[in-house]
Amino acid sequence: MTSTQNDNQYKTALIGWSLPSIEAADELGRPFVIVGPPHCEQYAEKYDLPFIAWDFDHYKKNYSMEDVWEQSEGLYELLKEENTGLAVPLFEDTVEWAAAVNGRIKEDPKIFKHSLLFRHKGKMKRRALLGGLKVGVFEEADSKEEVKQFFRRVNDAMLKAGEEEQDPVHVKAFDKAGDVGHRIIRTEADIDALEDEAFPNLVESHLDGVEVSCEVFVHNGTIQFLNITEYIVFGYSMMVPPSPEIEKQRKKIRGAVQALIRAFDIQYGLIHPEFFIDEEGKISFIEVAARIPGGNIFDLIKKTYDFNPFQAHLLCSDPNTSEEDLRSFFPKERKSKGHAGSLMVYPKVKNIEKLHFPQELEEHPGFDRHTMFTPVQRKVPEAEGFGNPHGVVFFHHDDHDHVREPLRDYADFDFYI
Repeated sequence: MTSTQNDNQYKTALIGWSLPSIEAADELGRPFVIVGPPHCEQYAEKYDLPFIAWDFDHYKKNYSMEDVWEQSEGLYELLKEENTGLAVPLFEDTVEWAAAVNGRIKEDPKIFKHSLLFRHKGKMKRRALLGGLKVGVFEEADSKEEVKQFFRRVNDAMLKAGEEEQDPVHVKAFDKAGDVGHRIIRTEADIDALEDEAFPNLVESHLDGVEVSCEVFVHNGTIQFLNITEYIVFGYSMMVPPSPEIEKQRKKIRGAVQALIRAFDIQYGLIHPEFFIDEEGKISFIEVAARIPGGNIFDLIKKTYDFNPFQAHLLCSDPNTSEEDLRSFFPKERKSKGHAGSLMVYPKVKNIEKLHFPQELEEHPGFDRHTMFTPVQRKVPEAEGFGNPHGVVFFHHDDHDHVREPLRDYADFDFYI
């Protein structure tokens, strides 16, 4: 691969903590400095990694996202001493911090304000709607009564008012990643059960269809590589590339992504949008993030397309990466090496006694490997949403059915008993 070392030797600030991203920067020969949570400092010292401790949780608890611009001045001064020329976010809560640093480097506060589109689902939905994307009906709610009014209006419009089974609506936290803060409302009793901490929030109508995510590497406003991930069982399992039925929709999906890039004025980096595709092939926008996706999606991309997406993230985030380097780096989107899938395992018990991995799954033609083990700490910690998986089962095969079927069939299996 062509050397991508930065000729000016400015450092890239990795905002957050991701060992694969740290390794990617090192492999690319790009000078870097890590801005990570304080608990990572000991590891960084042990392996002689350039590190600045920054307590993101402290600022999240005591300040709003809009306050980050003012609070970022101290961080910027520290990074200025390190000759930092670029900041790259590694997880959800660092998106606005990276943008604040980049805004100060470029002396352009709009860069920070732009990042808030990705951190507030209400702003995000409105921007998508203004940009011409298809979205569901949505409102912002400050109370249970407002959610009830929305629920009633949606079902009245669908002529479901008063019926036993009504159309569900979704309540989502403005600034949380994945399923955290997501509640499905099927009855008004579900609304009564919402905690006070759930407000304010976004409430939106239900959309039918197959859910996919896209991992889009963008440079100078142009799609360099578009991955499509099929969600087999939401929150549990996914596959890259998707089933042939979805792959046929690649042109439409690319069009929706290009419309999103235009609507949000995205120039550089990685975006992770999610869409619904209905039976008629209509595409509806769900939401978009501007950071590394969860669910081991990058591992699946690396397995099937044979390039390092962590490196791609850094290359596309840097405006000074050459077009020549990008052309030589990315493979063709339709030439994957089979299909790869990941199944996240969440214990259903409160205390783990042992790991139970079925022999028939280990002998399945699509089985690749798993990362599960019986932990020393047997008690399963409580978590909001799905929480952190206690291991992942990976699959890989040329036949997508040998990947999709176990991802579907074992999503509810009790691997820990």
